[in-house]
Amino acid sequence: MSETNADFAADQPFFQALLKPHRSLGRTGFMILIGALLAAWAVTGIIFLSHGAWPVFGFFGLDVVALYVAFRLNYRAARTREEVSVSRTELHIHKTYPSGKSEQHRFNPFWTRFAVARHAEIGITRMAVESRDKTVAIGSFLNPDDRESFASAFSRALATAKAR
Repeated sequence: MSETNADFAADQPFFQALLKPHRSLGRTGFMILIGALLAAWAVTGIIFLSHGAWPVFGFFGLDVVALYVAFRLNYRAARTREEVSVSRTELHIHKTYPSGKSEQHRFNPFWTRFAVARHAEIGITRMAVESRDKTVAIGSFLNPDDRESFASAFSRALATAKAR
């Protein structure tokens, strides 16, 4: 094997993870929920309209609009992504924010440290990659079980990179 092929093989990631927030209510569930709210709003609104309480009809509509906006903002926040890859020569973190803005961080795995903050009852509360003067938080949007799983796999990958 030539030197260039060996260098190419060393740069191939042996660990890759795509971190994204979990949303328990999918698009179909969202549409069903909004449909049910609109139906409930229409029925109760018609009852209030028939009794001459027309302002209540509008206020019921505001509730539905507020819930719709809250869910849309929640789904927008779910567009957050973090791609983490580890090779023998590089640790790469690519963050994509809900706005579409992205940033990339590159580290030498030999000079990095994976910092994990734990709480006795909650579990992992914070994860970050640290190197000299640079700290990058990762997985802040993950649930506790996913944080534990990622932390375990990422720690092993970083140890593997340092051992090679």
